[in-house]
Amino acid sequence: MPPPRRSPPRYAQLETVPFLSAEEAWIWGMQGLLARQDGARPVAGMALYPRPCEPDDLVLVLQRLHRRGRVSSGHIRVMIDFGRQLTPPDERCREEELAARLWEEALDQMLKPLKAKGIVQ
Repeated sequence: MPPPRRSPPRYAQLETVPFLSAEEAWIWGMQGLLARQDGARPVAGMALYPRPCEPDDLVLVLQRLHRRGRVSSGHIRVMIDFGRQLTPPDERCREEELAARLWEEALDQMLKPLKAKGIVQ
């Protein structure tokens, strides 16, 4: 008789750790998306801290806010550009002042839906 198959626990069964902020969630999500783009194959239940979402969920929240007119294309561009760098824009840097403002505005808009979903505490 073959040994029983072992599979990772289902995503819904995991004890998850919510993020402390929308910014932390976004940077984590971008790391995941970049890793996937580079060929990584994440497996549920294998992370040090299981999170209450997938990276795509964060993008969907931002897209939903855009469709509702809460964030602009400029906000999205800044979130993606600086998200790919895995660092927020520096408001002290003159060239990044506008980007820093858009970054903060987008994160402020994302906070309520992320809290409602239990992604951010």
